[in-house]
Amino acid sequence: MKKNIILTGMLAATVLMSSCGEDFLVVSNPTGEPLEEYYTTDAALFESLTSAYAPLHWPDWDGTAYNDLTVDAEIMGDDFWVGGSSDTDNKHWHMLFNFEADGNNTLATLWGDFYSGIKRCNDVIKYCSWGGGTRQNRALYTLEARLLRVYYYNILWHYYGNVPFYLENLEMPYTAPQLTADEIYARLLPELEDIINNGSLPLRWDDKNAGRVSQAFAYMLYAEMVMYQNDTERYGKALGYMKELITSPDYDLNPSFADIWKESGEWCIESIFEITYNDDMAQRDWGGAAINAGGSVLPTLISPNTWPGGDGWDAGNDGWGFLPVRLETYNMYAEGDVRRAATIWDVRGNTYTERYQDTHLWLGKYRPYSANSQDCPTSKNLNYNNNKRIYRYAETLLNAAELLLATGGDVTEAAGYLSQVRQRAGLGTVSTCTLDDIINERHLEFCGEGKRYFDLVRTGKAATTLVPDIYGYRTNTWTPSKKHIPLAQSELDADPTLVQNNY
Repeated sequence: MKKNIILTGMLAATVLMSSCGEDFLVVSNPTGEPLEEYYTTDAALFESLTSAYAPLHWPDWDGTAYNDLTVDAEIMGDDFWVGGSSDTDNKHWHMLFNFEADGNNTLATLWGDFYSGIKRCNDVIKYCSWGGGTRQNRALYTLEARLLRVYYYNILWHYYGNVPFYLENLEMPYTAPQLTADEIYARLLPELEDIINNGSLPLRWDDKNAGRVSQAFAYMLYAEMVMYQNDTERYGKALGYMKELITSPDYDLNPSFADIWKESGEWCIESIFEITYNDDMAQRDWGGAAINAGGSVLPTLISPNTWPGGDGWDAGNDGWGFLPVRLETYNMYAEGDVRRAATIWDVRGNTYTERYQDTHLWLGKYRPYSANSQDCPTSKNLNYNNNKRIYRYAETLLNAAELLLATGGDVTEAAGYLSQVRQRAGLGTVSTCTLDDIINERHLEFCGEGKRYFDLVRTGKAATTLVPDIYGYRTNTWTPSKKHIPLAQSELDADPTLVQNNY
């Protein structure tokens, strides 16, 4: 049974705050005493910190919509179809897939999920400033909350671009200036650099504290953001952070690529950050308990309908058929590349109820196993314990290779980093490499991890790659105006000062 302090703490902390309408802006505590009297101990402050982590778990299903970040990103890329029962099932995904979304068909709930996270991070920082608990823990919890807040803004920045920005919680009428994407970046990077320079976060937490943001997490977030922004002036600093991780004994490639995706592979030596899900004591259930602590619905979303049983998943289980893998994605892997079998669950030859765009190829990295929800006391299809991998050491190596080329560094050294990833995959080494080689390796390595679409956008390849397909599913071509998805109409109605993205 896997446990960590953040997930276990959420079982208690999620009752402290709610997220419905504007309710997420109102804080109460279960004892009824004033907040200033409650948040005076390390235990109470840690409850607040734990609550700030909780929104990481919400996007897959927050009681309103299914917006798992893996699905959200991959349906806009070139490796998967949307699937489901028809092209109107989760219509917002189908419209985003075809680059024709609007304010009523967009990733509306991500806004509330991550602004709830930002609000909770701000709460932690405020409570810690009151002087309760020990000085050491106050400083640590504040730093974690600041870093987590940058990550929440990073997701909003990636998807929406131009969003309201604030570092202190709002008062009536709960509005903040909407900044441009470049302005958001300009605010976040100095904050992230200050967090990194503080140096108080461990490079890696011990197993008990797995799930907490670390210095390594900050390094990876930094590289991700500066590379997406094409901020070449900061490439040298990002490369330095990658090299620090490469020389650290805390991280390395896991010897087996396939084993990463097993429960036994969670928080392995390759893992820099995961969002931890657990079926033990899971409280997620139908009927208003979506944001409670527990497991993930992602394996149910992305698996075959009416499964007959076998391959570790018992008969009677019912997947919903979203995110079928394209045949072209299966074929892009060379013979002998071990990543294909681990990435793609090939069930051709099995009989089940086919849904829209079904290829009998499914995302194997997060596929369902009966053992992964067996301890769940509530709805098993909502509570698989598959952790979501956010940053892996393989990305550290490929980031370093790309940043070396971009800064005029040693091509042989870059090829060496690339070769480590290829060797683990069962492929040969290379003595030189290009940017295209690295992007192609990222494509193979991180397929189904929500990175491909953003790689295409940041490298300028989206307009020539995300084009109409031969099947008639995607009929539109990506253009630069599609970089930022539409804001939800409900948010525009609530705040008339917001400006809709030109999508």
